[in-house]
Amino acid sequence: MAAVFLAVGPSSAAGPVSPVHPSPLGIGDPLFPQLGNPGYDVTAYDIAFAYHRQDRPLDAVTTIDARATAPLRSVNLDFTQGDVDSVRVDGARARFATAGEDLVITPSAPLRKGAAFRVTVRHTSDPRSGTNGGWVRTSDGLAMANQANAAHRVFPCNDHPADKARFTFRITAPKSLTVVAGGLPGQRVRKGSRTTWTYRLAHPMATELAQISIGRSAVPRRTGPHGLPVRDVVPAADRARLEKWLARTPGQLAWLERRAGRYPFETYGVLIAHATTGFELETQTLSLFERDLFTSDQLPRWYIESIMVHELAHQWFGDSVSPRRWSDLWLNEGHATWYEALYADERGKASLERRMRKAYGQSDAWRAEGGPPAAPEAADPGQPIGIFRPVVYDGSALVLYALRQRIGRAAFERLERQWVLRHRDGVASTADFVRLASTVAGRDLSGFLHPWLYGRKTPPMPGHPDWKQTAKETTKGAALPGARAGRHAVRYAVPWAVKPG
Repeated sequence: MAAVFLAVGPSSAAGPVSPVHPSPLGIGDPLFPQLGNPGYDVTAYDIAFAYHRQDRPLDAVTTIDARATAPLRSVNLDFTQGDVDSVRVDGARARFATAGEDLVITPSAPLRKGAAFRVTVRHTSDPRSGTNGGWVRTSDGLAMANQANAAHRVFPCNDHPADKARFTFRITAPKSLTVVAGGLPGQRVRKGSRTTWTYRLAHPMATELAQISIGRSAVPRRTGPHGLPVRDVVPAADRARLEKWLARTPGQLAWLERRAGRYPFETYGVLIAHATTGFELETQTLSLFERDLFTSDQLPRWYIESIMVHELAHQWFGDSVSPRRWSDLWLNEGHATWYEALYADERGKASLERRMRKAYGQSDAWRAEGGPPAAPEAADPGQPIGIFRPVVYDGSALVLYALRQRIGRAAFERLERQWVLRHRDGVASTADFVRLASTVAGRDLSGFLHPWLYGRKTPPMPGHPDWKQTAKETTKGAALPGARAGRHAVRYAVPWAVKPG
């Protein structure tokens, strides 16, 4: 990805004095080598935004609590698309400079290994350059779409899902607007013509999953399983029109709980934004959807519901259990696609077996185009969402189908429940999944799963020796066989497996 330099605020005696050789760092993720930063673990973010208009930068203060995992003479944060005014470390002014998309901070004294420290950055956050993710400008305000590598275009952070942390958001906006963020609401304070809203997430979150909605919104509320508070955010003018969709969420929660275990967070809801993104997104506790998905007459109702289930399933697979590296993305999208397809199948609308057979026929072409499910190739320069290819959606759901065929339905369902329970609120890798699958099955599955996950050719499907490869042409830019979900950059057609009626 091309380097983009921050605009840094005016110099002062304690202001931005560059280290001798500031340089961008990363944790070595093969797909995003410049993302994340070594040497510390973030425990909490407290982020305050002051919103004025959607065409003006927001004033912001980001406070980060962290612990050093190594001796540190400087601290790198991922940040771009904002002006930095000042930085403090443990209350003392710190020097700062920029390098690539990093903010490089030099405390007044080195940090020892094991030390807890606090970084406070006063900065702006600019929503006017939203083509690469981050802030999304809606018809009446803003929302967020930070996946995969765009949170640092909104606030300074350690922008990799391997470093999850607690979040508090404090957003000040004109009193005529409604603000909702992930988590549960806290204190709301009105002062003059502006209101400050506070939200806290009770569970750790990856930076890519943060969500804030600012606009003229209605917030319908209802109750989910076990008394779970369900709150949605919709354009106020569309509240009545969208109610039939919002009312489906409690039933979808109950359906997924029967398969994956108890919902892992403190609240849930859907954010329906009047904006054009080309995708839906599983932001933690408040999934982002385009308004047009629900207001267009082009898609059948059951199909829209299956897409809602896709994003809901991510709350377990991807949000509660986050990928250790971005090459573990198949664990997120493969599972969400699996439950999307299973939901449609159980309602008699689209056959799971037919969808998997179609995916099997295209699997070799997908692997040739973008790599195997657990070893995706890096995106083309300037196209970070290019890692969200067919092979990590239906191609990865196909791996789960093969596994179920191999170990049986009962063992597969135990594996799914144990996976999300064992790794709840944490991060996990493909190797972790293979180990747990072997434990649950009572036999080593690494020899079976390795070619499915890493092979350039798709192995034979257990129980279906007649399934063959059918796709010969390139799949670049092609629609998935029945998917319009997750971080896709294009709209996909209605699934091939639609049954009459």
